[in-house]
Amino acid sequence: MGLLSGKKALIVGVASKHSIAYAIADAFHREGAELAFTFQGEKLGERVKKMAAEWESDLCFPCDVSSDEEIAQVFTELNKHWDGINIIIHSVGFAPAEELDGDYLNITTREGFRIAHDISAYSFVALAKAARPMLKGRNGALLTLTYHGSQQTLPNYNVMGLAKASLEASVRYLAGSLGPEGIRVNSISAGPIKTLAASGIKSFRKMLKKNAERAPLKRNITAAEVANSAVFLCSDMASGITAQNVYVDGGFNTCAMSLDEMED
Repeated sequence: MGLLSGKKALIVGVASKHSIAYAIADAFHREGAELAFTFQGEKLGERVKKMAAEWESDLCFPCDVSSDEEIAQVFTELNKHWDGINIIIHSVGFAPAEELDGDYLNITTREGFRIAHDISAYSFVALAKAARPMLKGRNGALLTLTYHGSQQTLPNYNVMGLAKASLEASVRYLAGSLGPEGIRVNSISAGPIKTLAASGIKSFRKMLKKNAERAPLKRNITAAEVANSAVFLCSDMASGITAQNVYVDGGFNTCAMSLDEMED
């Protein structure tokens, strides 16, 4: 029996085998969960369907998370296969590339700000709203992924830092709304990992190097480590945990400066 045996999970944001969402899906399948997925666009859809087959799932639904209608349709279709849902994984973040390269004040635009917050933060709220009927009575768990750029400034992260801060605030407010129904809401703040999304941030390789140098573990974390934490947070073993942002970053968030940086 796995930690998630009998659980039904919808995973939003699988883009490639190098994504954190892929690692979470793999860990969830290992722990006995039934899986369903969303995808955006037919090209990505074919890729997601092939990955879903690895985990014995054929439940893949088109969904542009900027559309309330498409989000609602996902749960309409999912309801034809499942009588309820236990877990939703939100692994979605986006800002226009030109907003992630340069001085924050110089390059941030009203439209870029809106897009980043809509896709990266509000989509989690929209998914929770649409999923609520299927989550009732299931002791459900909602989990999203964030990054420490929400708390401290990082070069070129810019408007995504603000969007992630909004996402983390949404976790707390959603936990307050859904807690009386037995539904938990948490986030994982993962350290930097080589993913397709991260490749859009200028100087990301330098960020990886500096992170490994400063973190107490003296290394970067892996997608599998994030996935294992997601398993725990979405399992009954974490039944008393909600409204929390859990860092899986090798301890980087606790360090203002490493001992190595003090040496001449």
